[in-house]
Amino acid sequence: MTVRFDAVTVDWFGLATVRLAGRTGAVIYTDPGPERYGVLDGLEPRDGDLILVSHADHYDPDSIRRVARDDALVVVHESIDASEIDRVDERPEDLPFEVERVRADESFVLGPLDLFTTPAYNDPDGPHTDADGEPYHPEGKGCGFGVTVDGITAFWPGDTDALPLHDDVAADLLLPPIGGTFTMDRREAARLAERLDPDLVLPVHYDTFEAIEIDSEAFVVDVARRGVPVVLDE
Repeated sequence: MTVRFDAVTVDWFGLATVRLAGRTGAVIYTDPGPERYGVLDGLEPRDGDLILVSHADHYDPDSIRRVARDDALVVVHESIDASEIDRVDERPEDLPFEVERVRADESFVLGPLDLFTTPAYNDPDGPHTDADGEPYHPEGKGCGFGVTVDGITAFWPGDTDALPLHDDVAADLLLPPIGGTFTMDRREAARLAERLDPDLVLPVHYDTFEAIEIDSEAFVVDVARRGVPVVLDE
């Protein structure tokens, strides 16, 4: 289902793969793939002008090729190292596209688009840690992305906890992860939505595999009770 929000259309394909399209023609994808989750099965649109990759877990060269135009710009977090990812053997710089690496606290103007990044990580003292007590996503290993297209700022926080730094983000469209385990859960995401007070919340990063299966309708009820507009793309 395509969600229409002012001048922007939004499609969520699964996990953190989102397509944003502005009325003036710009198309942005967040975290395409990875292929092992099948979120892009049967799809090869190759219409993306800007491809955003938040961290190594979501870096997948084949999925990037599925969505990117020949002249696309691929923006990846600086920490992504293909030699540390056992399912890929292609560095971002080896892709047949213009590639830029970014830190987790930057802002840019890319033609008609404004782009910013935010830190994305799990608190070592929080609930989203592995059996050894290590955060699934350590600080410095990923980022969130905000992009403004046709006057609408969409914010994908990345694979992260809900952090105090998010309070400084101004977003019209919030795309929070709600699956828990590796990221904020639906309750934490609902509280974040209340803090940021966007014009619309569209949750992502849930139900793609067992560890992040949740009750999305309960999330909708929670957010709506807080007076924030919310929609599911399922």
